[in-house]
Amino acid sequence: MSDPNLEAKSVQIKSLPMIDVSGLLGSERVDRQAIGNAMHDACLDTGFFYITGHGVSSRLQNSVFDYTQEFFALPIDEKEQINLINSGCNRGYEPLRGQTLEPGQPPDLKEGFYIGQEISEDDKRVRNKKFNHGPNQWPSELPQFQPVMSEYYSIMLELARAMMSGIALSLNLKESYFESFCVEELATLRLLHYPPQLANPRPGEKGCGAHTDFGTITLLMQDDCGGLQLWIEGEGWVHAEPQPNTYLVNLGDMMARWTNDRYRSTRHRVVNMSGRERYSVPFFYMGNPDFPVKCISSCLDKGQAPKYTETTVEKHCQDMYKATYAPGSITS
Repeated sequence: MSDPNLEAKSVQIKSLPMIDVSGLLGSERVDRQAIGNAMHDACLDTGFFYITGHGVSSRLQNSVFDYTQEFFALPIDEKEQINLINSGCNRGYEPLRGQTLEPGQPPDLKEGFYIGQEISEDDKRVRNKKFNHGPNQWPSELPQFQPVMSEYYSIMLELARAMMSGIALSLNLKESYFESFCVEELATLRLLHYPPQLANPRPGEKGCGAHTDFGTITLLMQDDCGGLQLWIEGEGWVHAEPQPNTYLVNLGDMMARWTNDRYRSTRHRVVNMSGRERYSVPFFYMGNPDFPVKCISSCLDKGQAPKYTETTVEKHCQDMYKATYAPGSITS
């Protein structure tokens, strides 16, 4: 890679914790607080950590990757038929360079596909124009694509809810603290394809520009290409290498707002220097759109004021979408 600004150090595995979260998923009597404590330490540090014991089968994961590759291999005109601009709720195909996550830099060198909860047009939330609510668009050329992705979406929703109970414990709150947040949630499954960075003709162009995630938590399934880089204070950009049979979890901006920046929403980017096609499947969990996003009182020291004004999940997500997409591509 000729551009030194795109290079990164290798991060040691010990720098990103590996946490077994199986105890959050079952009904057995286990020390869930110990899991919360481990999450607490990780959230104070970088806000990134690997999880094992997630309960997602390798069969389903492999199917998701297989259909992800098959979809992006379709002719461009077939993918464009389900472009997300044809959707009233940001579902469907996102063309190459369709998003700019890093202000002042070229558009991201990636293409994507957005999937959300399947909500019919006659649903009250759709009629009331709730943000990102509505039906998905599906590729007719791949008949098994929809059932596989729908199954995966449902399982990831359950995993995200379990993670929120762990985060509640990590903050010494009741495990049920986020229960109403985890109802009728906004959540987006994204399939992403990154062409090799070495074919990049634009200086400064990256697979994904430096950014923090909008929502609460992100659960990332990635192939073995690597390319994800984290900004670590005092170290600069470092690689977060893929680890087998794990998800990489990171906190988003809403979690930072809730905790008055005690918990980290760390900047990250993707630079695909593998020379291969890179595929990743992040699950972005935002929560109930009407849920208030305001500082949790226990995250304030005596006499300390909240850094952020109160908002809602829906308003926060609307603002963030508008900031990173070209005018006219965002629907409400």
